[in-house]
Amino acid sequence: MAKAPAIERIELFRLHVPFRAAVRDAMAQGEGGLGMAIPAEEPWTGGDFVIARLSAEDGSTGVGEAFVWLPETGVSPAQVIDAVEHGLARYLFGASAFEVERLRARMDANVARSEVAKGLLDIACYDLMGRLAGRPACDFMGGRGAETLPLAALIPLGAPDGMIDLALAFQRGGTRTFRLKLGRGVESDRAIVARAREALGDGVRLRVDYNQAYTPDEAVRAIQAIAPYGIDCAEQPVRADDWLGMARVQRAVSVPVMAHEGCFSLGDFTALLELGAVGILGVNTERPGGITQALRAIDYAARRGLGTVLHNQPLGIASAAQVHIGAARASLLGHAMELFGHVMLEDDLIEEPLDYAGGRVRVPEGPGLGVTLDRAALDRYATAPPVVLER
Repeated sequence: MAKAPAIERIELFRLHVPFRAAVRDAMAQGEGGLGMAIPAEEPWTGGDFVIARLSAEDGSTGVGEAFVWLPETGVSPAQVIDAVEHGLARYLFGASAFEVERLRARMDANVARSEVAKGLLDIACYDLMGRLAGRPACDFMGGRGAETLPLAALIPLGAPDGMIDLALAFQRGGTRTFRLKLGRGVESDRAIVARAREALGDGVRLRVDYNQAYTPDEAVRAIQAIAPYGIDCAEQPVRADDWLGMARVQRAVSVPVMAHEGCFSLGDFTALLELGAVGILGVNTERPGGITQALRAIDYAARRGLGTVLHNQPLGIASAAQVHIGAARASLLGHAMELFGHVMLEDDLIEEPLDYAGGRVRVPEGPGLGVTLDRAALDRYATAPPVVLER
């Protein structure tokens, strides 16, 4: 068998894509000006991203994407690019994109943490290997287990009437799972969930997200108050670094608890699970660091009897990557996927949008991730000249 063309060039693009005007207005009117209880002080007006493009010797290319927000991710686009430029790139040069397991091992052995930067390159490798082979990326993850996947809708924390109206609008479009942002207090949370259940009916699934709003004791009371309404999971009820507090909460409630702001690596998830601090896995393409680690995490969770929530608000590249992950592990997830970048952001930076009809997302056809980067949009939203690295 002929040797696959080696990676010889990496281009890194730093971007800012504003939220749609309606989203900015809704967030400004919501809790803390963000539509959630997270105590960030700076306004959040759009998404910060890094796009990576890998080029192989034969001219084939593959792209990856990382979505970062300092209050959650803890790194900026500049820091992600720095980690690639001065730490990670050398381990890709001369290697084949098909060697993702070996590449991940080398990156881990030589650069600590930096999960977002590693994941950025990992995604681009899957796109590149698919394009080199003329096959969809999910073929290299175990195969396509579904053609479409159900979607969940994100409902920001705001005026209760507005939250219910928004949920009903998504329900009319076919959505059957909803993530409600909470965190204003036990009784306020209970009232919102009660109204949502009454308005949406017993046939929908509800999950909630507290964005670190509570102490462990408060979280227990808050989750117990909404448990009678049928809750799939409660996301990040306590401070991100309070793993022992998460364990106290999970022991005291029947609703599965999910870590998000406090879970960045496969090691984090393993430790949280062994502590009894989570009852469900939360994954996106940044956490625990690209496609390779996401697949490992989902498989580990499934072996322990846990389902997985795939959720993020990325551009089109990472959205497609998340859909391929979902397609490859469709039988193990047990929960609807959440993808909200196409709703929140004014552009998704791909030439042809993904198909989100009827409350579901269709797995893209074509080689690699099945989407094409929009070069004009890339130039339009760039915040700095590209960083070009060569072998």
